[in-house]
Amino acid sequence: MMKRLTAAAVAATLGFFAIGPAPAKADDAYWQCVTFARMFSGINIFGDAWTWWNQAVNKFRTGRAPETGSVLVFQPNGRMDKGHVAVVSDILTDRVIRVTHANWGGSRGKVEENVTVVDVSPSGDWSRVKVWYNPINALGTTVYPTYGFVYKGARDAFDSGRQMASNAAEARASN
Repeated sequence: MMKRLTAAAVAATLGFFAIGPAPAKADDAYWQCVTFARMFSGINIFGDAWTWWNQAVNKFRTGRAPETGSVLVFQPNGRMDKGHVAVVSDILTDRVIRVTHANWGGSRGKVEENVTVVDVSPSGDWSRVKVWYNPINALGTTVYPTYGFVYKGARDAFDSGRQMASNAAEARASN
């Protein structure tokens, strides 16, 4: 069963965080995508969005398939020179997901929940995506290159679990 994440649930659990002076109300907050993604996903990576992929490689599982709660890392592209990160909030099909993210396009500094993202890569590996754009009520026209997904959970724990499963399979085969 997939658990659906909401910004309201995160805000209620973690409290309200924003960069700059305290807003008059929560809707007035100015969120950066990295601050929001770190708090929303629980993946503790710091720095510009485009640096998340290289930082994650030896610390977290990474890959090319979405998982609820994982972070999609966008490469720098055009005006988005620091990249972008977005948390997967729902998986609709093998090529369509929803993300919750902050500071995107026409919603500068704001959080957008459950935004549709479509894999448009030729090989279906999520290396190129299009993002829903509310002002035109359709997918945006820009194709964004991505590095892939960073999954919650340390790489060591994943490697250790994979090794234990492999050892168990070998033990069963030798009996």
